[in-house]
This record gives sequence, C-alpha cells and structure tokens, in this order.
Amino acid sequence: MTDLTSVTRLHVGPRLSEVAIFEGTVYLAGQIAEAPHADAFGQMQEVLGHVDRLLAEAGSDKRHILSATVYLADIEHYADMNRAWDGWVEPGSTPPRATVEARLARPEFLVEMVVVAAQIA
Repeated sequence: MTDLTSVTRLHVGPRLSEVAIFEGTVYLAGQIAEAPHADAFGQMQEVLGHVDRLLAEAGSDKRHILSATVYLADIEHYADMNRAWDGWVEPGSTPPRATVEARLARPEFLVEMVVVAAQIA
C-alpha cells in the first residue's frame, strides 16, 4: 500500500494540484496559457515558461523530462507549436512526446501540455 504522506503537492487548489512529486518523479498538471488571446506560438511559449518554472520549483528541469503530451485545439497549429518547442528544447535532451488534437476546456485555449519529469534535486 502506498503511503500518501510521501506524495508532495505544490500549488494545491480545490480542483487540482499544479505539481505532484512521488519517489523522484514530478508530475505536472496540464499547463495552459494565462493570456489565451495569443496565437498558438505565443500560447506555447507561455506554457513552456510555466513548465520551466514548475519543474524548477519541484527540483527538476526540461533536460529531465521523461514524457510530454501536447494537446492542440486544432492540428493546424502543429507548426506554430513546434516552432516554440524547437526554440525551447535542448538538443540531445529531447524527451518522448505525443501531440494530439483535442477539444480543450475553453475555445480560446489553443495549447495544453502535460509533463512528467525526473527530480534531480
């Protein structure tokens, strides 16, 4: 049986936690842009910034991402999302990634990203 006291949660809200850490693995909630008026490129850049900040807070970084899932409201945004991703990801540390088209929680959200990473600190 898992000891739930060994789970660390960060930014706990009534509906979700932004981060859960268990046995050296960091799980991020789906990250979306707080400024959803931006295009897909801009939203993805903002999402990647959230990922950087939360991973750092959890004792990890983008070089230690174990998997990433990107949800696009429209697969037509794939090139814009990749343009932001390619400028952010470190060569030689590109994680496994899946990208899918999905209806997101609100129509103004164009990108959402979920990440699992190894804790390093």
